[in-house]
Amino acid sequence: MNIAIVGTGYVGLVTGACFSEMGINVTCVDIDNDKIQKLQEGIIPIYEPDLEDLVKKNCRAGRLHFTTHLSDCLDEVEVVFCAVGTPPDEDGSADLRYVLEVAHTIGQNINHYVLVVTKSTVPVGTAQKVKDTIQEELNQRGVIIPFDVASNPEFLKEGTAVKDFMSPDRVVVGLESETAKKIMDRLYKPFTLNHYRMIYTDISSAEMIKYAANAMLATRISFMNDIANLCSLVGADVNMVRSGIGADTRIGNKFLYAGCGYGGSCFPKDVKALIQTAAKNGYTMRVLQAVEAVNEKQKTILYEKLLKIFPDLTDKTIAVWGLAFKPNTDDMRESPSLVLIRLLLEAGCKIKVYDPVAMNEGKRRFGDSLFYAHDMYEAALEADALLLLTEWKEFRLPSWNVLKKTMSRPIILDGRNIYDKKEMQENGFVYVSI
Repeated sequence: MNIAIVGTGYVGLVTGACFSEMGINVTCVDIDNDKIQKLQEGIIPIYEPDLEDLVKKNCRAGRLHFTTHLSDCLDEVEVVFCAVGTPPDEDGSADLRYVLEVAHTIGQNINHYVLVVTKSTVPVGTAQKVKDTIQEELNQRGVIIPFDVASNPEFLKEGTAVKDFMSPDRVVVGLESETAKKIMDRLYKPFTLNHYRMIYTDISSAEMIKYAANAMLATRISFMNDIANLCSLVGADVNMVRSGIGADTRIGNKFLYAGCGYGGSCFPKDVKALIQTAAKNGYTMRVLQAVEAVNEKQKTILYEKLLKIFPDLTDKTIAVWGLAFKPNTDDMRESPSLVLIRLLLEAGCKIKVYDPVAMNEGKRRFGDSLFYAHDMYEAALEADALLLLTEWKEFRLPSWNVLKKTMSRPIILDGRNIYDKKEMQENGFVYVSI
């Protein structure tokens, strides 16, 4: 079976590598010549556990290929997955220009039946726009060529994307024809042999499921951050509150961790897009507006706590552990670190940062305005305070004796609540958490 995947970001590259691992012949397409050349040389543009080995293995096996021209492979493929970016437009709605460019190319070049599957996160109604665009191109060519469109949203978590794809908790597919269903069943059968996880819906419902899922998870995070901020005012412990409500089977214990805000490529963008979709249809998503507002405010919470310790931050040396929005990725998109570091720079701080994999991305974004440490202890050297923003495993159990001797002042602000308050105080630290 031959398929093409347009877009070689987190979604496209993981999807291509995992399908090729199951014996499918995959051609990954991207307009970025430099990226494609590096992929052909075995250089992976993103950090994702297990992905590099998977790509190299299947390239050597001749099942995974890379090109800059979709038109070159359309005569050979049965399915085209669209996994291009849908960045937020000025009003927060999803920008569909890249998705529709793919549709134009398909309509201009196909000569046989093709199933066009939208993998990108797109608003309800996008599949119809893709269908109309392809049909318009076929009409201009004066040809009648059958094709189908489908929606197959991804639910991959950065840091565990390969594992998530290989063993999905569900595969959602929105489609309109039995032919498309047979093809998608065939494609995903290797991943669902032990447990059939296919959920078939109409296309609009599939498009909405992706947004609704991310919006619900974002809501849980912002809710717990709101509760945490109230806990700090009334003297309650948010970790105990989380345990108490998480034990309720109607609620569950996932995504109930308070912290310094969510980030990444999905939650912020998708919440904004869903709010805009509602607005365009004359409806106000009041809950999601609050979710977004709470999260933006939460990204400043450690800065506000730091100001209570140092009302004047001028020339203070601040150590930052973690730049990525979550562990096991170098992705800094919408990361709380971006907001916090800018606030610290504006306050006149000297900032020393360390992240196990996101240092290059940090340098790209902040240049020479930061000191980039070689390890977490160098970042803490002579620091007036240490701020933990990303809960990497290596940060979980540092040597407190070394850290105390290293820092100018033993002050730690924990943005992810990974340390025990009593233990920190026993080790002589001023400890502030969420």
